[in-house]
Amino acid sequence: MQTEILIYIILAGIIALSLALFQYSLKKKNRTSKSVLFAFLRFISIFSLLLLLINPKFEKISYYTEKPNLVVAVDNSSSVTHLNQKENTLQLVASIKNNKELSEKFNLDYFTFGNAIETSDSLTFLDKQTNIDKAFSSFLQIYKNTTSPILLVTDGNQTYGSDYVFSAEKVKQPIFPVILGDTITYTDLKLQQLNVNKYAFLKNKFPVETIVTYNGNNIVKSRFVVTSGNATVYSENVSFSATNNSRILNFTLPANRVGVQAYKAQIIPIESEKNTINNYKNFAVEVIDQKTNVAIISDFMHPDLGAFKKSIESNEQREVSIVTPNEYLSQKDNFQLVILYQPNNRFKPVFESLKESNANKFIVLGAKTDYAFVNKMTSDFKNDITNQTEDYQASLNTNYNTFIVDDLDFESFPPLQSSFGNATFSIPVETILNKKVGSVETQDPLLVTLETNGRREAVLFGENIWKWRAQSYLNTKSFNTFDNFIGKLVQYLASNKRRSRLNVDYESFYQGNTNVIVKAQFFNKNYEFDVKETLNISVKNKDTKETSTFPLILKGNNYQVDLSNLTAGAYDFTVKATNENISKSGSFQILEYNIEQQFLNANVTKLQQVATNTKANSYFIANTNTLINDLLKDERFATIQKSSKNVVPLIDFKYLLALLILSLAIEWFLRKYNGLI
Repeated sequence: MQTEILIYIILAGIIALSLALFQYSLKKKNRTSKSVLFAFLRFISIFSLLLLLINPKFEKISYYTEKPNLVVAVDNSSSVTHLNQKENTLQLVASIKNNKELSEKFNLDYFTFGNAIETSDSLTFLDKQTNIDKAFSSFLQIYKNTTSPILLVTDGNQTYGSDYVFSAEKVKQPIFPVILGDTITYTDLKLQQLNVNKYAFLKNKFPVETIVTYNGNNIVKSRFVVTSGNATVYSENVSFSATNNSRILNFTLPANRVGVQAYKAQIIPIESEKNTINNYKNFAVEVIDQKTNVAIISDFMHPDLGAFKKSIESNEQREVSIVTPNEYLSQKDNFQLVILYQPNNRFKPVFESLKESNANKFIVLGAKTDYAFVNKMTSDFKNDITNQTEDYQASLNTNYNTFIVDDLDFESFPPLQSSFGNATFSIPVETILNKKVGSVETQDPLLVTLETNGRREAVLFGENIWKWRAQSYLNTKSFNTFDNFIGKLVQYLASNKRRSRLNVDYESFYQGNTNVIVKAQFFNKNYEFDVKETLNISVKNKDTKETSTFPLILKGNNYQVDLSNLTAGAYDFTVKATNENISKSGSFQILEYNIEQQFLNANVTKLQQVATNTKANSYFIANTNTLINDLLKDERFATIQKSSKNVVPLIDFKYLLALLILSLAIEWFLRKYNGLI
C-alpha cells in the first residue's frame, strides 16, 4: 500500500474519532456509558464511509498447483487393423487409463485421429485416411504455452497432409511415438502411384503414368497389366533388382465409348509376397464427346485473367482462350461461353454479336470499366457512374437457389475493388453474393445471375478476384473449393437447360478413399429454397441389385447425404421429394481402393526422427512399461506451484459496506429506544 494512502487512512480515523467525540462526549454535559457506545458506533460509521471514499487497494495472492497434461493421441485408421496391431493398441490405452501414478502426475487428455482429430478414447479403427500433420496442428493451438507431452500411438503411415516431421517441431512439446508394427523387411512389389486425367474425349487417346516399386534383394520379373472388365487393354513385362528397384511406365489408352470407363492396373505378384493388396489400383476416366471452349475477352492484362483461366481449366472438360475483342470476332463460332472482362467502347462489336446470337455471357466490372458504355450496351441493368471506387467484401446469400453454392468462407476473403454506386436491374435477378462494407452488410449485389429470353448471364461487380483464389488456398491448402465454385458458375452459364425445382450435385465416380457426398436443393413453385421438404435417396447396386434408402440432411443451403459406407461398385440412384412427385435420377461408381492397406510396416524412421527433433524417445508397442516409467521419472513434467496476484479495491469488500449499514442501524435503533429521536 502506498504511503500516501496510509496517511489518508490515518487522517480518516482521526476525523471519524473527532466527529464522534464531538457529537456524543464534548457537547453532552451529562456523559453516560450510553454516550460512549453511541460515539463508538458513530466512529465506525464515519470511518467506514471515509474508507470507502478513499478506496485503498489491497494485493491478494493465491497459490495453486498445476499438473502437466499428457496428450494420448491414438491412430484410429484401418491400417492399424491391417498391421495386426488392434489388440495391442487397445491394451496400451487401457493400461494408461488404469495407471494411478500417471493419473496423479498428469491431466490425461485422449484424442483419436484419422480423417479428422476428435477428443475421444473410443477406437473403431475404421478411418480410411490418416492425417498426422492435422493432429499436430491442432495440438499446437490447444496446448500452446503449457507443459503437455504427447504420446503418439501410430504406425506413422500418413496418407495425406504435409510432412508431419516438420509440423511436429512447431508443436513445441516432447512427442513420444509408440510405434505400431515391426521393422522386418518383406519382399514386395507395389504399384506406388498412378496418374491419369479425370476426363478424356471421345475418339482420342488419354495418357496414363504409373510408378512401380520393388522392395527386396533378388532379381525378379513380373508383368504389368491394365484391364477393363475381362479385356486386357495394355500389358508390359518388367524386371527389378536391389539397385534397379523402380520403374515409371507411360502409355496411352483409347477413349472409344462415352461415359465412365473403369480400369484396373495391376503388377502381377511374385511368389511369397506378403501384401498383394498394394499390387493393384482401380481408376476411371469419364469420356465425353465435346469440350466447352470459353473466351475471356480483355484489351489489357490483369491477374484476374490468369485466375479465371486456372479455375475454369481445372476441369479438363473446359478450355480457356484469352483474346482481344478483334481476336474473338474472328473465331467467335469456336466458343460456347464468353467472359467480358471490364469492357469499354472497343467491345461494341462483341456486344452486338452476342446480342444477335442471344448468347450467354459473364460480365466482370471493375475500376477500369467504361460504365457509360456498359449502360448503353445493356438493357438488363444500369450502374451508377460516380468515377469513384470502393472496396467491397462478399457476403453469401444463403437463399440463392439457381444452383448449389457452398460457403467458401467468403467473409474471410480480401475485398474486391468496384465502382462506388448501385446497380439497378430491369428484370428479376438471383443474387449469389452481396456487397459488404466493413461489418455492414448491404443489399447491393456483388455477383448475380439472370435469365431472360432463353439467355443466361452473370455479372460480377468487382475486380481482383485472383486474391480470392489465393486466400482460398491459404484457408484450405487447396485451390479446389474456389475452382469448384467458378466451375459451377461456368457450367450454369454454358448450358441452356430448363431450370429444375430439384437439383442434385454429385460426381460420376469416387475414389474408394474419399467421402461419397451427394448434395441436393429443392425449391417450391416460386423457386424459393424449401427447408421443410423431406428428401430421400434410393441407391441400387448394379451388380448385387441390393437397394438402400437414406435421408438427406439439411445442412446450410442444401441437403446432403454421406454414402461413404457403400462398398465399391456401380450404383444407380434416385433422389425423391416426399411431399411432391418430383425426383431426379443418376448413376455413379465407387472405385475399390483402400490406401490404408498399402503399407507393410510401420514408418519407423519418421517416427524416430519426430522423437529426436522434439527431445523425446520412441518406443515399440512391446515396450510400454519402459515408456510409462520414463514418463513418471521425467523431471520436465513436474507439478508446478503457481501464484496469482490480484489487486482488489476496498469497495469490492462487501463486509465493509455491511458494517457501515449495521452500525448506522444499531445507532438509530438505540437512539429510538432511548427516546433520543
